[in-house]
Amino acid sequence: MTRTRLVAGNWKMHGNRAANAALLDAILRGQGGDASAECAVCVPFPYLAQVGERLRGTAVAWGAQNVSEHAQGAYTGEVSAAMLADFGCKYVIVGHSERRQLFGESDGQVAAKFAAARKGGLTPILCVGETLAEREAGRTEQVVGRQLDAVLSSSSFGDAVLAYEPVWAIGTGRNATPEQAQAVHAFLRTKVPSETCILYGGSMKAANAAGLLAMPDIDGGLIGGASLAAEEFLAILRAAGSIRVTT
Repeated sequence: MTRTRLVAGNWKMHGNRAANAALLDAILRGQGGDASAECAVCVPFPYLAQVGERLRGTAVAWGAQNVSEHAQGAYTGEVSAAMLADFGCKYVIVGHSERRQLFGESDGQVAAKFAAARKGGLTPILCVGETLAEREAGRTEQVVGRQLDAVLSSSSFGDAVLAYEPVWAIGTGRNATPEQAQAVHAFLRTKVPSETCILYGGSMKAANAAGLLAMPDIDGGLIGGASLAAEEFLAILRAAGSIRVTT
């Protein structure tokens, strides 16, 4: 069985209409309909309409960066899974380290958001990862296992996507070696269906993508800053498409 290869851009809180249009056009020109690896962009809520209009009918999917655990109601400022689906989203990022650290999302809240996304017909990209202190204390598997188990205890994983993002390697100038990333991916794979697509999200860029993607349990990337530069993003997409992984 061949696992899905996926490269998903996370634009975070970046973009404007003009810059978005230029970036999407460049990705579409460079991607050229090559479906050897799937491609997606996860964008800020205000730009879902613009992105959906530009990408509809192409080989590039789109999604959001967060979702409410609530279906509807008096939750000012929140966005439901049904609303995201209404804008044509395929994916939604759930439990990103910035949501956990900066906005205090607990394992339980992340699990509820995962369930809401599944119920709403979206494919969650569930993020797990440890801090530098947790890694240095030898607690990596304990931490990522706890984060994943919180979801598995209340939902079936199904065809969701998993992303390992070591917090200590995001925007710090430090990088996990391919072997370090592979070790965690291999551990995570023991806990989810064998066909699960597991992405690496620790500052993957054109310069290190090939080495990371050559690892047997790394199926693609959740790309932050490099997703805002078309050539960087396309280079990662090409690297992912050049390697086939079977289960």
